[in-house]
Amino acid sequence: MKVNKLIYHLAFWLLAYFFWIFIFRNGALVLTHTITIQFCYLAFISVNYYFNALYTIPQLLNKQRYVAFGIFFLSGIIITALIRIPVSMFVVTYVFKVAHPQFNYVSIFFDSFINILFWVICILAAKMVAEKIRSQIYIEQIEKEKATNELNFLRAQFNPHFLFNSINSIYGHIDKSNKDARNMLLVFSEMLRYQLYECNVEQIELDSEINYIKNYIAIQKGRMDERVIVDFNADVNGQIMVAPLLFITFIENAFKYIGFNDCKENRVDICLKYDNGQLTFKIYNTKEPFINTTEKSSGLGIANTKRRLEILYPDKHQLTLINTDDYYEVTLTLSDL
Repeated sequence: MKVNKLIYHLAFWLLAYFFWIFIFRNGALVLTHTITIQFCYLAFISVNYYFNALYTIPQLLNKQRYVAFGIFFLSGIIITALIRIPVSMFVVTYVFKVAHPQFNYVSIFFDSFINILFWVICILAAKMVAEKIRSQIYIEQIEKEKATNELNFLRAQFNPHFLFNSINSIYGHIDKSNKDARNMLLVFSEMLRYQLYECNVEQIELDSEINYIKNYIAIQKGRMDERVIVDFNADVNGQIMVAPLLFITFIENAFKYIGFNDCKENRVDICLKYDNGQLTFKIYNTKEPFINTTEKSSGLGIANTKRRLEILYPDKHQLTLINTDDYYEVTLTLSDL
């Protein structure tokens, strides 16, 4: 995705460069002179664009710090317009090799200021309109998926009371001496209740997700022997809201493909860490070299999770998957929480 963005940006600036050469070509100038002049403008305009797109708009304008935004925005234009004065002197003297050139510094400054200001505003406005359209599309997709999920949820509610009554009945028939089985059934009941009654929302407290993960790990430990080491560490403080069941697909895959090798340590390591608005989820599991962790069922679950991330956290998440012969590792970072 980052490579595609880089290609799009390079293509845009290349097209803009040729466009400026075409519309600003002066018959009195040699073509190479126009190419050089417009390249300088390209550098100044692009610097201002990225300065505003990456810093002043998200950090100042979007946070309603309008005065600070105006100061930083105009300062960037003024600084680059001032820098163009010595750049123009260098280009005219040493590149164009004009003998005894005369420079009007005020004219160069205001010409540069107006041109840079105009094109930066045009490009930023186009970017903001495009982001608005994209955001609207995302919202429509979310609403559509929400409606679909609600329908599926209603279809799944065939008779939850019957389901829980059945679990209670099974619990009562398990021998009281078999505490592990009885406890495991209670944990399963709690997980089921969480999925049926608490996850039908857009955001849920991270503490609830952590408790669900702990319950899932407890059930998985019940079916594994001591050869597998499971470590779960959650370094989270404060009330943090996330999309429900966002991490479970990766956790299920880790336990599904864990290796059972007597010659080495077999483990699953899960870590959740929150720091300064950024939540990092990391899971690592050892595996057998011949196991294919990209088979259809797992691939579909991961693909669905990627899709959810694109819709729920556009430009606010980073997902890295590492698949080797010996281990599988997932790192998911959510920003601006």
